[in-house]
Amino acid sequence: MGLRIESFRPEFAQSFFDLNIEWLKTYFYVEDYDREVLSKPQQYILDRGGNLFFVVDGKEVYGTVALMPYDATTFELTKMAVSPELRGKKIGQQLMVHCIEFAKKEGKNLVLYSNTKLENAIHIYKKFGFVEIPVEANSPYDRSNIKMTLTI
Repeated sequence: MGLRIESFRPEFAQSFFDLNIEWLKTYFYVEDYDREVLSKPQQYILDRGGNLFFVVDGKEVYGTVALMPYDATTFELTKMAVSPELRGKKIGQQLMVHCIEFAKKEGKNLVLYSNTKLENAIHIYKKFGFVEIPVEANSPYDRSNIKMTLTI
């Protein structure tokens, strides 16, 4: 496979939606707000200063991740999803490396919200140097019960 990581292009919008909805259905549930954000990545992510990255091979999209502005010094790593048939093939790790390198170039730290139910994901985050910090009382995500940060 000739996998490569590319930035958002309009033709990737449906894959961004589909991969994330599939992931949410598999591990949690889909809220109306999820559908809204995922169906309008330009409005909710890119226009707000965020970035979207995709693992592609030819015209096929196999994974995606978003970096959203969190504060002046930090990006939130969010909306990571990998096609079910390629899970376990280190696609998520490739996206993680890309996001860390991107954050370094931008001089920003990373933060993420997750759920301890996702043991493999938590293991990968720790492997890349993320450390757990307290989840604020007014967390933006109902599904999250763990917050992690990586100081660049």
